[in-house]
Amino acid sequence: MPNRKRGITGDVASRREAIRKRERRVVETEEERRRRLSTVAQRGQDRRAEETEEQRNSRLSDMVQRGQERRAEETEEQRNRRLAVMGQRSQQRRTEETEEQRNSRLSAMLQHARERRLNVIKGQNHHQIQTFYAARTVPYPIVEEHNCGEMDISV
Repeated sequence: MPNRKRGITGDVASRREAIRKRERRVVETEEERRRRLSTVAQRGQDRRAEETEEQRNSRLSDMVQRGQERRAEETEEQRNRRLAVMGQRSQQRRTEETEEQRNSRLSAMLQHARERRLNVIKGQNHHQIQTFYAARTVPYPIVEEHNCGEMDISV
């Protein structure tokens, strides 16, 4: 008969640890909170600095997938609220930015728009070139070579 585990099993222990952490966070000062979040952020940066490109791609792919799932399940009201919050944040950022930051942001927007237009033009040109060659493609005659080395052109 297998030995019975004594004490707390893994699930219960991790649940209790989570409760203890939550209780500590409730009573922590603003300075302690800032320090804790700074440490968490630094660990995340260190982890990301060490990851391979494959791990990075996997992590980003997972993030995109989770975001898509979250947005697919949200109600119209939740979507409107999320978009309103995003708008408020960007408005707040714009009111706090310096003239240099504003110029940099507008310059990046302009560059992005130029690249987008260029890509559209390239796409249109590619389509026009394909259409041009497709319209002018005619079947070429089949050329057969006979044993005597002469060419026989048959259509």
